[in-house]
Amino acid sequence: MSKNLVIVESPAKAKTIEGYLGKDFKVVSSYGHVRDLPKGDKAIDIKNRFKPTYEVTADKKEVIKNLKNLAKDAETVYLASDDDREGEAISWHLKEVLKLEEDRTKRIVFREITKNAISKAIENPRGIDYDLVNAQQARRILDRLVGFELSPILWKKIKTGLSAGRVQSVAVRLIVEREREIEAHQAKSSFRITAIFEVEGKTFQAELPKKFETKGEAEEFLKACLQADFSVANLEKKPAKKSPAAPFTTSTLQQEASRKLYFSVAQTMSVAQKLYEAGKITYMRTDSTNLSQEALAGAKNAIEASYGPSYHKSRQYSTKSESAQEAHEAIRPTDFSQSQVSGDRNEQRLYELIWKRAIASQMSDAELERTTITIGISNSQLNLVANGEVIKFDGFLKVYLEDTDDEPEEDDAGNKSLLPPLSIGQDLKLKEMKGRESFTRAAPRYTEASLVKKLEELGIGRPSTYAPTISTIQKRDYVVKESRDGTPRNYVEMIISGGNFKEATKTENTGAEKNKLFPTNIAMVVNDFLVEHFPNVIDFNFTAKVEKEFDEIASGGQDWQDMIDGFYGKFHHSVEETEQVSRQDVNTSRLIGKHPESGKNVYARLGRFGPLVQIGENEDEDKQFASLKKGQFIENVSMEDALELFKLPREVGYFEDKKMTAAIGRFGPYIRHDNAFFSLKKEQDPLSITEEEAIELIKAKREADANKHIKTFDENPEIQVLNGRWGPYIKFGKNNYKIPKGKEAEKLTYAETIEIIESQPDAGKKKGRFPAKKK
Repeated sequence: MSKNLVIVESPAKAKTIEGYLGKDFKVVSSYGHVRDLPKGDKAIDIKNRFKPTYEVTADKKEVIKNLKNLAKDAETVYLASDDDREGEAISWHLKEVLKLEEDRTKRIVFREITKNAISKAIENPRGIDYDLVNAQQARRILDRLVGFELSPILWKKIKTGLSAGRVQSVAVRLIVEREREIEAHQAKSSFRITAIFEVEGKTFQAELPKKFETKGEAEEFLKACLQADFSVANLEKKPAKKSPAAPFTTSTLQQEASRKLYFSVAQTMSVAQKLYEAGKITYMRTDSTNLSQEALAGAKNAIEASYGPSYHKSRQYSTKSESAQEAHEAIRPTDFSQSQVSGDRNEQRLYELIWKRAIASQMSDAELERTTITIGISNSQLNLVANGEVIKFDGFLKVYLEDTDDEPEEDDAGNKSLLPPLSIGQDLKLKEMKGRESFTRAAPRYTEASLVKKLEELGIGRPSTYAPTISTIQKRDYVVKESRDGTPRNYVEMIISGGNFKEATKTENTGAEKNKLFPTNIAMVVNDFLVEHFPNVIDFNFTAKVEKEFDEIASGGQDWQDMIDGFYGKFHHSVEETEQVSRQDVNTSRLIGKHPESGKNVYARLGRFGPLVQIGENEDEDKQFASLKKGQFIENVSMEDALELFKLPREVGYFEDKKMTAAIGRFGPYIRHDNAFFSLKKEQDPLSITEEEAIELIKAKREADANKHIKTFDENPEIQVLNGRWGPYIKFGKNNYKIPKGKEAEKLTYAETIEIIESQPDAGKKKGRFPAKKK
């Protein structure tokens, strides 16, 4: 038996660390948190200073039993969970549950899994930091109180099954308010003038700094330029520098991985976790941009070896966030000499991004020469301007350039192009001048990454909470992440070229969105209810203030129970007041107007299975319903929209002598045929789908279903071998099982499927549910 037991959070981390420690150490995993607040109102004793009651979670009872046996035989137990509030709480819970004695229990921390870092941690143990534990407890208890008291209010007043949360509801509010801002935006047009000049066979672009408000002004200017001469009025060259971005924090990694790799926030954290546990990068939950002296030396050596001494410039970045712990480090490679790592493709891509960002942060500035050319127009007081940029020394640009969330203006190409050699007074030949109508844009909808950025700017949430918050609001159906097609819009384009003036009306696609966050109707209703009755809970400044109070608890500056007491009194009073609000007074319905034929009221409202329009009153026996389409909102659906929806269900035609009907249901638009339902494709509309398209949809679904089934077994028909999105697999009950490499799905025997099922963990087996032969 090993003299020393080291307990970490994950099996992958345990495996890596055990490789660095000798035979006197056994490294095991707790598989994350081992205790939590139980469900129900017994978890927190509000009258007794919010005293929590913790229970070992059901899935950890076996883990705790094994850990107790190992700890009993060890001379020293090292608690080695992550170096943050969650990690500190895990260590404390382990100490309590395992009943570890103080004199043989040590807490060790490290922010990278390398031999050097692990050795240093073992040499410098400490006790449990109870201030960090209390900060985590305060967050957990406060969030439970908010959720436990708010959610039932939503069930009673709006709809069963809803939930609210201190941070999640603020995130939803941001998305709802942005949607309404976009809806209210009135696009205003103006005309942008660009010109292309030709010098010795080379062309460059210039632009008029001002825009014309009307078509008439733009047309007048262009026609005047038909008679004008153009020359270089001024030429200005200025040296400029571009500096690299700081190394990654959690939020900047999530943003850049979204922009460059198209990762979701959750995917970024999952891949980063694997890299950390394999010892490739430092801890991935951090709001510090600081680098250790060891890291600075490693970066210097790697830069000078690959690019030469002129490319190195040592930098230490200060973090903007007040709460950032500068003793912690930014996310960086553990070994700067490794520009690539083994692993799956996503691990390799994310590692490369982290390596490039960290290396670039320690490289020289890029040295540029920026040229601004002012172009005079002989018959106008206005001037055109051309901008060019030449890189004199690439510096950090040799490795990396940060992307941005800002969407470029249309037709912006060439604005930073390389300009030909020119001199003041030189005449220029106009090749083409264009006046293009452009429109003001509403603020863009949030992506997952830009929402994280906004939350961070507001001081809401911390590195450990961004990903769970964004996952939660999608799981709860408050927000959907999807791409939506734009709508066509006409614009005017006027061109002068070769002494001629031409005008044309063209069409562009506007409003197309890719992987953006859209609020649902239920999000809008819940948000308005919370804003009206619980303004404090989802107030941005208040939520940020609560985060700062958690930080004060973590640094020992505030008592956690006093902090919760200060919040809970007012909050609970609001809950009691809202209990008195009648369900009829909650705004879940909107009168659209009178039906043009029947004269009955037409409403848009929230129904049991989602948003709908209704003709007639709730008590009418002959009232009619129609579900709203995706993207339609209760608050602004028009009478015209409603009347279109009432055309559904719509008879599309016949197939196999049975009627096909198009309609919209709980899960979107579908075709119903012979009591079977076939979901429409994204681009298909139930109001316009043809008989031929519907038949093709039904046939395609039947073929896919036929190909899905590979085989079943007489011994137990509940076990099936199926074709899935990622290839063949075994399905038993509600659980799916991978088929090992080298096994052919079509040739699997019943005995082999049993062997595969028993070799892989699943929820069913934990309840003692094993497959049995059919009698």
